[in-house]
Amino acid sequence: MLNPKINEIRKPTKTISGITPVAVMLPPRKCKHGNCIYCPSMNVPQSYTPKSPVVLRAKSLDYDAYKQVVSRIKAFEIMNHPTDKIELIIMGGTFLEYPEKFQYDFIKGLYDGLNEKISKNLSEAKKVNESSKHRCVALCIETRPDVCCKFIERMREFGCTRVELGVQLIDDKVYKLVKRGHGVKEVILATKCLRNAGFKIGYHLMPGLPGSNLQNDLKLFKKIFSDESFKPDQIKIYPCQVLPNSELEKLYWEGKYKPYTPAEIQKLLVEMLKIIPRYCRVMRIMREIPLEYLIAGSKEIGIRKDVEDDLRKNKVKLKEIRYREIGFNKSAGYLNTDLKFKKTEYKASGGKEYFLEIVNKDDILFGLLRLRIVDQIGMVRELHVYGQSLKLGEGGKEKGQQHTGLGKWLMEEAEKIAKKEKCKEIKVISGVGVREYYKKLGYILEDGKGKMEYMRKEL
Repeated sequence: MLNPKINEIRKPTKTISGITPVAVMLPPRKCKHGNCIYCPSMNVPQSYTPKSPVVLRAKSLDYDAYKQVVSRIKAFEIMNHPTDKIELIIMGGTFLEYPEKFQYDFIKGLYDGLNEKISKNLSEAKKVNESSKHRCVALCIETRPDVCCKFIERMREFGCTRVELGVQLIDDKVYKLVKRGHGVKEVILATKCLRNAGFKIGYHLMPGLPGSNLQNDLKLFKKIFSDESFKPDQIKIYPCQVLPNSELEKLYWEGKYKPYTPAEIQKLLVEMLKIIPRYCRVMRIMREIPLEYLIAGSKEIGIRKDVEDDLRKNKVKLKEIRYREIGFNKSAGYLNTDLKFKKTEYKASGGKEYFLEIVNKDDILFGLLRLRIVDQIGMVRELHVYGQSLKLGEGGKEKGQQHTGLGKWLMEEAEKIAKKEKCKEIKVISGVGVREYYKKLGYILEDGKGKMEYMRKEL
């Protein structure tokens, strides 16, 4: 790749949402429950293929956490991306089922990679990261719904702020057919446990599974956002594909399974996107499976862009977050920066959720905050200001950019709501590298009761 020109950012969409994502891959390990029938067995991390880009990168570095972080940061720096605010994403299997020592060593390796130095233990590594050059502003762990509840405290000790659950389809009959190893009740329980602990919650959804159909997929997708037991903050939609060395491959060749056609997927996606409420972000649509490993299923990796372009042409206004973000709308021409505060209230998992936004008159999103009220405690589950990521300490040059006071505005509004709800305190599930920011707003790190680390402020 040619070096970028001065001030040129290569692949700008990588950091257009305000942070720099660093994905790391776990070494291969079999799931305890066995294999879901759609998962391939290829001696690589679960559900991935040997030539998936993230697998190739990780394997070349022996799946070493420290080396993976250093390597990805270097790649971003070469492309002229800021690397001050990092979101770490742990991929490749049910991390919480790996041996306990491995988990702690891996997480420490991630922080050491960001800090560019080896600390004595995880606690020291996190402390160093509070003021290091590359700060962890968010940490995501992918896991199964039937695993995470008993590890809530450990995930907070790791500095985790977001959890992605392999939900696939909320249908017990389908779960049994695909040998998922859990049911809908585990999805409901995991969602509640995570939400009450302040985590941001993502669902991986898989339309087109054996035992379902287009009508059932859409019906259950609607239920995810109408039933208070679910209502995730973000989703990834991965239409089912047939991969080699999977049980599904056998069913496909026997004529017992047929994946959706590209046209069927596109039609389904249009209907799904119309349903998604304003508090949810569609993180990704389609998985990047190398074509040589795709036996059947859609090859249209760029289907999301096609769907969204058609919707924009037809003047269909979607509510989902990514579609409305400033970064994905700035190139469309003049962008109104006369900003206003918007509040959406909804119930979920036995508590009250407030979704706070800074938007313009065209409903373009500049920043958001998620506030949960339960048992007279206010919990800020996410604070995010969108737009091209800026370096720490770099002042925003335009109204509505990062570092122009939008985060403070949202926090002040959250505190007002918490007071009205008669909350005695407000807590923030802060990434380790954002603690200094909340300290400036009057928050302190909890006094160490257990390992449930939050930034806290009495009201």
